[in-house]
Amino acid sequence: MHSKYLESLSKEDKMHLIQKLYEIQNGKCFICGEPIDIKLHSYDIDHIHPLANHGPDAEENFALTHSSCNRSKSDADLKIAQILHKLKKIQERANNSATLEHVLNEFGGSKYNLKYTIEGNLFKYSLGEIQNNTIFSTPIYTDHISGEKSTFIELPLEYLYHSSINPRGINNRISKLIKEFYKKNPQLQVGLAILHDNKVKIFDGQHKAVAQILLGTKKLVLRLFIDPNINRLREANTNAGDSLKQVAFDKSIMRQLNHSLYGEKIKEFQQQHNLSSDDYSFSEQNLVDFFKGENKNIRKYIIDYLKSSITKSPDNKLTSYIDMEGKSKKLPISYSAFDKTFLSLFIDSKKILTEKIDAKTEEGNNKRMLEQSQLIKLMNIIAEEIYCEKFNPEIGISQIEDKIIKGKDKEITDPHLTAYRMSKEEIMHAWLVYIQRIIKNYYAVLGRKFDETSLFQNNFDDQLWSNIRHFVQHLRDLPLWRNKEMAATHFSGKHPYEYWEQIFETGLTPEGSQVLTKGIDILEMIKE
Repeated sequence: MHSKYLESLSKEDKMHLIQKLYEIQNGKCFICGEPIDIKLHSYDIDHIHPLANHGPDAEENFALTHSSCNRSKSDADLKIAQILHKLKKIQERANNSATLEHVLNEFGGSKYNLKYTIEGNLFKYSLGEIQNNTIFSTPIYTDHISGEKSTFIELPLEYLYHSSINPRGINNRISKLIKEFYKKNPQLQVGLAILHDNKVKIFDGQHKAVAQILLGTKKLVLRLFIDPNINRLREANTNAGDSLKQVAFDKSIMRQLNHSLYGEKIKEFQQQHNLSSDDYSFSEQNLVDFFKGENKNIRKYIIDYLKSSITKSPDNKLTSYIDMEGKSKKLPISYSAFDKTFLSLFIDSKKILTEKIDAKTEEGNNKRMLEQSQLIKLMNIIAEEIYCEKFNPEIGISQIEDKIIKGKDKEITDPHLTAYRMSKEEIMHAWLVYIQRIIKNYYAVLGRKFDETSLFQNNFDDQLWSNIRHFVQHLRDLPLWRNKEMAATHFSGKHPYEYWEQIFETGLTPEGSQVLTKGIDILEMIKE
């Protein structure tokens, strides 16, 4: 909204205000905190609290920002925009996989163990490391069914850590929590933490904790489980988001949890068999057989461990373009589509290996490690050829085809449109099937024996990788992706898988409409 106050100022008075704000802000942008050069930068004067939210149109409610920061701010309220910008920087430093751990480290948390004693039903502790020698005392409560003991406690960030019981990362919905707390609405449920090895580790309520910390909170109130059965808490936390549906955990988060559970089962197996922590002379099948009552779960843990390791790998360039939470309008690939295409097509969810977990590791031919590294390599090829420096998250994916139909598509570049269209689930599934065929055909022509059910457990040579990259390049360069005439027809809405499978096979839709001049010829598409 326009400022009547600013419009009423003379040029001289306005420059005086700018200089005053510049000095108050120590010469830095209110949003990003980086220096503003009055002579070299474009800058704005904006209301800190918007007029629409009853912020005053007065000098004390103005701030100086870079024009670029103000144009791209993620909220109308500059205070919220400032906080979200800080979070964005933390996310970038964590390769867009930030957790509560990263936020705690950023704000001086996770420094000290908690010194405590238990006297009867009292939990006593001190905070001497931060020059507070008061002895605090809180009552201990016992859960009469589980027998777990806990207390309610308020602790400074310096004594708080993030627990691997719940490895959940920070999702896009954190902004809603920040706005809720910013309005001074109270947090209705306390976070949950465990006291393990003298460390207080938060395992539930991470998003609330992150929102509170970003808003300047220096202490958090928690329900603290004292020397708990960690496996039992892990199971309870997992069940709350899965079978009990207390929280609708996203599938990507469930995979992270199962990733951790698999590690715990390996430790348990090693302990039960008197093996050292670095002894992996047993197979996945041995684990399944040993934990007989959990047969189905163990199988799931093994496969989810692989899937999560691939998806969350810092080496995986495609991860930057996958919406892990299913709510973003900026990223082209939904996790659901990623799961139903890449992960379903290239990972056999039923195959449990009978060879030792560390078999052929030294030669670089361990099947699981090979499968993981090669799938990441495939995803990197796809990211490099289709998305990197081509898809613009600032343009995003919202109503792309509708904007084209209405002629409001000036900002939508051909590479961005190509990446967006190739990312639709039914389309992506159809062209990934061709990569499967390229791999199978390659081995068939050479007369080599290979495992068809687990393609990426076979060691690909350079020529096969070149064939795959050439295919992706030629596919990307097909004119249909850039054809805006198709916005209201072939790219409008969602089609069944068979629709695009037939187009790629014949060039025609099931109704006989011409989309490609001819069906895809693999031999032509793999040529340099």
